[in-house]
Amino acid sequence: MFTQNTCCVHHCRNIALSTFDEDGNLTEEKNYCLDHIPNPGKAKDDIYKYIATHDKIVGLNACGLIFTDVDFTNKKFFGCNFYHCTFMNIHSENVLLRMCIFDFAVFNDCSLIQTNSIFNSFSGCTFTHSLFTSSELIQNNFNGCKAYQSSFDNSDLFNSRFINATLVDTSFRNCNLKKSLFLYSKRANVSFKMSNTREAEFVKDDVDSMISHLSDEELSNTHDNPVEEQQ
Repeated sequence: MFTQNTCCVHHCRNIALSTFDEDGNLTEEKNYCLDHIPNPGKAKDDIYKYIATHDKIVGLNACGLIFTDVDFTNKKFFGCNFYHCTFMNIHSENVLLRMCIFDFAVFNDCSLIQTNSIFNSFSGCTFTHSLFTSSELIQNNFNGCKAYQSSFDNSDLFNSRFINATLVDTSFRNCNLKKSLFLYSKRANVSFKMSNTREAEFVKDDVDSMISHLSDEELSNTHDNPVEEQQ
């Protein structure tokens, strides 16, 4: 479940892509990373096919792959690695995630409604025009993430961390924020309306000061109808 083989190329420390036997089952054989694999097209197709034909995916390594217009509805992922992946135009419901790595992944125009996500890492991710509404996002790591025009409305974010995150035009309405951490986060036009912000932890006196910390480039992602930040 947690096999993380490194690339076969000497001195390359990237995580190797998953390998499959003749029957299409996952193996633990050593392999190359996406940058060095001799036949990247086949490697990608094998991973895409495996996900499409299985409802329960355990220990898959797909680092660096691009997923476009893929349906993950009702899929269950356990101990999978999607480090540095790109997800575009993903519209899925009821995805279950356990102990998966999405560090530095990019989500563009994605809708992952009613996601059940516990003990996963989204550190350094970028979310643009993405929805994680009505979801269970419990004890997840969103540290250092960037979210633009995205929504976590009506979700349970118990004990999740958004430390040093950049949040622009992003909504956390009607969320459970108990024990969630937003320390040192940069926020502009963020709404926490109807959420229990008193049970979350923010840096003292940062509510009115964080907007000034955003760079012009970060603020350029905002839209013409800003949402007032409320706690």
